[in-house]
Amino acid sequence: MKVLRFHDLREEDHLRLTFDGAFDQQAALEQELEPFLQALEDHADGWMPDVVNGKRQRKYSRPSCWRSLEERRDGNSTALGFYRTTWPALDMMLWLWLPPRPPELQITVNVRPLSFFTEENRCRQIVDMVRAWASRYPVSHAAAHSGDDKELTYSPSLGLDDEARNRDGFDKIHEVFWLNVFGPKLVATVGRERMLSTPAHLVEELPNGSVLLVTWPTAAGFASDEAREAQARAHVHLRPDLDYDTVLRTLRARSATLAPVEPCFHPDVVPLLSRVVEHVVSHERQRRIAELNAWQPPEPEEWRSTDSVLPPDVEEPERTLERYNSLAELLVALLHTEVPSVFEATPESLTDADFYFWREEFPTSRLREVIEERAVPAIGAYLGQVLVRHLGGQWIPRSNLMEAQVLVGNRVWLPFVRAHHYMRSRQALLDFSLTQLYRVAERHRS
Repeated sequence: MKVLRFHDLREEDHLRLTFDGAFDQQAALEQELEPFLQALEDHADGWMPDVVNGKRQRKYSRPSCWRSLEERRDGNSTALGFYRTTWPALDMMLWLWLPPRPPELQITVNVRPLSFFTEENRCRQIVDMVRAWASRYPVSHAAAHSGDDKELTYSPSLGLDDEARNRDGFDKIHEVFWLNVFGPKLVATVGRERMLSTPAHLVEELPNGSVLLVTWPTAAGFASDEAREAQARAHVHLRPDLDYDTVLRTLRARSATLAPVEPCFHPDVVPLLSRVVEHVVSHERQRRIAELNAWQPPEPEEWRSTDSVLPPDVEEPERTLERYNSLAELLVALLHTEVPSVFEATPESLTDADFYFWREEFPTSRLREVIEERAVPAIGAYLGQVLVRHLGGQWIPRSNLMEAQVLVGNRVWLPFVRAHHYMRSRQALLDFSLTQLYRVAERHRS
């Protein structure tokens, strides 16, 4: 069974649910977890796990859960993973801490994409599930919200330094999310009467003294101005020391950070930058798109006009050309697993190589001497070969690699110089991309 793993999928916003509670360590574990699984099965509308994972994957069933929990048991803890093989993607974990430690039950649920929770009925099912869990298990706090927006709050650390976090923990309400469960301790801190009078879509006292609060009908609608106003009203009601306008301004700023930005990249590097932004974590992507829309790659300087070309200065040009070919093959050997297109030596393979080097942060993750001695010559030779094959270029060999040229139209290009500039830093991979140089050379070939 091939499950949909979050790290294999396109980065986009998702619903993130966290639940921190406890369970009865005197009861049989299977009996104690039956209500957890029953609520999951009853309310996981459209995103029910079909795979459970202990030390190996099994098709979801109650007996599979019990076997997986037993094989994952390690001293005073055990865990269980839940996944799906079809869309939407699910990454869910149940963690249990067992005696002699205080018994803790922690649940994290991530469902991608967040747009799956646009319908009110599906969101009501999430609320019903959390209500069932919070009514059955003593809970300190629980929340469900946009994963991207949660990242912008620095949750769960909530932007606190270690001292403040250790001092206050969750004894204060630092954030109000789409769905919240406040345990009895937090309720007592705020005041039960104040908490139950919170202006919100749903406020409900649960049998164990905790309070369930939902700010807006749908999880996916969290960033609308109306939803942000509701979120701010609830927050300042629970924290009278906060200023409504300040809280709302902060929430609106987060919405603006996540608002879609239309890509408008420099035409020479559209294929490269489109892949770069897809690789950026989703809560930072729109900001990165805006930055790259404003960014312009420097015009390539690694060329000479034909009236200043350096003539060949090698005794055996053919042998030198064979050397260039061997150097280009070194790049193929280096990248062929991660970038299979390098076998083809096409313009598209240059973009694939650009993205690979950027993704791997190659200039800073490898030894500098290895980059200069091996990577730069291999990249320069490969770039030159693509210019020769696809633009009708001609090598003009030189004994000094940095002086080697490829004649294309009325210019000669210096591919090894470009490779040297390219490998200086991660930003240089974009400033001096192979993709851009090829496109500029293409325009000047006639």
